Parts: sequence; structure tokens; C-alpha cells
Amino acid sequence: MSTSLFGPRGSEHEIETGTTLAPKFDEHGLIPAIATDVKTGDVLMFAWMNAEALERTITTGEAWYWSRSRKAFWRKGETSGQTQTVKEIRIDCDQDAILLKVEVGGDGGACHVGYRSCFYRSIPVGASGQVELRFEDEELGEHKHG
Repeated sequence: MSTSLFGPRGSEHEIETGTTLAPKFDEHGLIPAIATDVKTGDVLMFAWMNAEALERTITTGEAWYWSRSRKAFWRKGETSGQTQTVKEIRIDCDQDAILLKVEVGGDGGACHVGYRSCFYRSIPVGASGQVELRFEDEELGEHKHG
């Protein structure tokens, strides 16, 4: 795939106020992507995309990501069934972060350890000493917390 969907990065003003999609990928060729549930607005997960993953997502309407550890593309739900059908894609003001609003298939989960969201634990604000994480999300899969 080429990056024909993307325009050149222009001036700061053009990037922030223009209509040309000109994503800023980091030194590894990646851009952060957050997936949210289109119905509830819940944050489901964070992952990375490279130019091809972003293009695949735009053109297919399915969420595609880049695995830094496996150095490979992955279509969300390809093996788990927890697909993400993209309903809307947004880019932030300086075009260096992607927001996907998705409809989740399968059992409704997004996290590989069995939770609806990868953000299933909270950090108590104002804690002192060793911090104990709190489980906030209901799990969908077989994984249990202690």
C-alpha cells in the first residue's frame, strides 16, 4: 500500500486548521491510536498504527494495528472474534494521534486478558506508599484477578 491517502505535512497552521490528512508518525513510523465504543464512549484500548495500518483502517472500515513486538499487522478480532468495525475516525489538532469510534463484535471485549476495556484498573488519586490498583471493569473472558 502507498500513502496516497495522506498529504504532505505543511505549516503548523495548515496542519491544525486545514483539511488535508497529514499524519505525523514518530521516528519508528508509528502513530498512537485510541479505540472507543461508538455507543458508550468508553475507552477500549490503545495501540499503534503505521501508515499502512491507518490506510487499511480507512479503506476497509475495520480496525488494523501494528504490533511492535511481533513486527506485524493485525486486524482486531482476526483470532479472538472481538472485531472493531470503525464508525468514525478522528485525528487530533497536530495530527499525531488517532481516535477510532468503533462497534465491537464478538463478546464485546477489547482486551486480550478478558476485559471489555484494556483500562480495567484504576490508580487511586492521593495515595501514598505502595499503590494498590483497583479493578473497575467487568471481565468478559476466563481470566480472573486476585
